[in-house]
Order: sequence, then structure tokens, then C-alpha cells
Amino acid sequence: MTPLYAQDHDYSKYNVLAVDDIPLNLLLVQKMLSRFNFRMRTASGGQQALDAVAAEKPDLILLDLMMPGVDGFEVLRQLRANPETAGIRIVILSALNSNEDIVKGFNAGANDFIMKPIIMEKLLTCVITQIQLVANAEK
Repeated sequence: MTPLYAQDHDYSKYNVLAVDDIPLNLLLVQKMLSRFNFRMRTASGGQQALDAVAAEKPDLILLDLMMPGVDGFEVLRQLRANPETAGIRIVILSALNSNEDIVKGFNAGANDFIMKPIIMEKLLTCVITQIQLVANAEK
């Protein structure tokens, strides 16, 4: 059986925005996803993420929750409240992992939730699943 994230797909047309206030986490996510040739962008905080989305709407956002200033929950709320950005696929990547935090994330509009530390296979499967949902919506 071919894995979901087979190398023969061209993902270069998809724009992925990774949001985290810790540069090493952004680097790690970029490295994990590098084989797919996504158009990767990064933002180091919530406000920078909102600005990046306003500049160019991504297909998928990988969003940390715990950030100074505008946190991930607020980013989710603002994006979901705006009709222009309400449909963007958003996956939370967070060290917050209590049932309460996970439920709060989904209630705020997340499409999926990955706990840190990030397991590469989980991230790859999740990201490709979300991108395939984007691709299917385009058809």
C-alpha cells in the first residue's frame, strides 16, 4: 500500500503557514515538511500570523497556542470570525495537551490538534490529510 504522503505528488502549489514564537519549533516543522515542497511561510507570533494571512491567504496554518501577545486561541477566533478566512484549514501544534485545552481548540475552530513534542509521522499524515481536503474542495 502506498503511504498517504507518497513522494509522487506535487504539493508546491500549496501555501502552508507555520506559527510559533520559538524559532527552533518553526525550523523543526519546516524540516519535517521540506520533502513535500510546500510554499512554507512562518510567523513568530499571533499578530504576525494575522498579518501574513491578510497578505496571502494560506491553504493550511500550523498554529501554536501559547504565544505572547495575541495567542493561538485569539488567532483562531479572529480567522473563524472573518468570512474571508473562515475556511482556512488550521491544525494546532501545542504543548497544551489537557482534554480541556484540546476541546477548547476544537471549539475555537481547529481542524486538528497535534501535541508537542511533535511526532514526525503524525505531523506528515495530518498535514497531507488537510491538504487533500483543500484539494478536494477545489474540485
